[in-house]
Amino acid sequence: MKLIGVEEHFLTVEVRQAWRDAGLAATDPIVAFHSGVIEARLLDLAEARLALMDETGLDVQVLSLTTPALHDLGRESVDLARRTNDALAAAVARHPTRFQAMATLPMAVPEEAARELERCVHTLGFKGALLCGKAGERQLDDPAFFPVFQTAEALGVPMFLHPRTPDLAVRQAYYSGFSPEVDAAFATYGLGWHYDAGIQFLRLVLAGTFDRLPNLQVILGHWGELVLFYVERLAALDRVSGLAHPIATYMRRNLYVTASGMFHPHLLARAADIVGPDRLLFSTDFPYQYRPGHDARKFLNHCGLAEQDKAGFAHGNWQRLIGAE
Repeated sequence: MKLIGVEEHFLTVEVRQAWRDAGLAATDPIVAFHSGVIEARLLDLAEARLALMDETGLDVQVLSLTTPALHDLGRESVDLARRTNDALAAAVARHPTRFQAMATLPMAVPEEAARELERCVHTLGFKGALLCGKAGERQLDDPAFFPVFQTAEALGVPMFLHPRTPDLAVRQAYYSGFSPEVDAAFATYGLGWHYDAGIQFLRLVLAGTFDRLPNLQVILGHWGELVLFYVERLAALDRVSGLAHPIATYMRRNLYVTASGMFHPHLLARAADIVGPDRLLFSTDFPYQYRPGHDARKFLNHCGLAEQDKAGFAHGNWQRLIGAE
């Protein structure tokens, strides 16, 4: 059974240098985390990556630039996004049966981000785009970003809402008081990242984005970034939201969720119950969750889904989402 991972990350030397030039390590602790083995695996888009894919049992990686992407860079991100996407397209062209791509967008300049998304889909054959939460000081539901989501809907491609590090004030209020290492981990990949991504989705819902763009499809990793599991509690917002539908409707109509290497059948079962098995996508969150021992394939084989739903989870749901059936 073909196995496609839809959240698999990469990095370029140029983007890494842009982060350093912008001093992002001082404001986002995850920038420093991209070092050693993790950095080497992110930078590699050739044989070493393919060997690790084979070892874990993954046939295809859908590649996306890792967090914080270009969201904290200014107008210079426009040309950088084009170069990053062109480099990624070249990597896909070298291994067309093993790699697909999600666009990197210069979100600091929304009109250019929309234009780049269109170029990536029409010219480069990309399957959608990945966004890393806030861009500068603006949340994703800011009206300035509406043309980006409008373009995605018009193109019929999904937008992946990826975690990013919360603001410093949030980190100090909720994720501090331990050692610097623990504070940083707690605020990012330990927990803070995931609240942030889930909140971005809810902000899009509450802002009426999916009422205005009913065919827009977004993806959340890590089985829905926590908020998915509070659907019963979130239903209380229906009394005051003024939306056209209950929040649960947007979860079943506009949201896909993926594993991100969290290989636990009970999480899969809960996600399937909320969004439906036809909205489950596979991913390993390479290289962050990479584990040896044919790990991805083992989870697929023992995930507990019926055979038809298993095929959808493995590849069919993604192929339908991107119009590749």
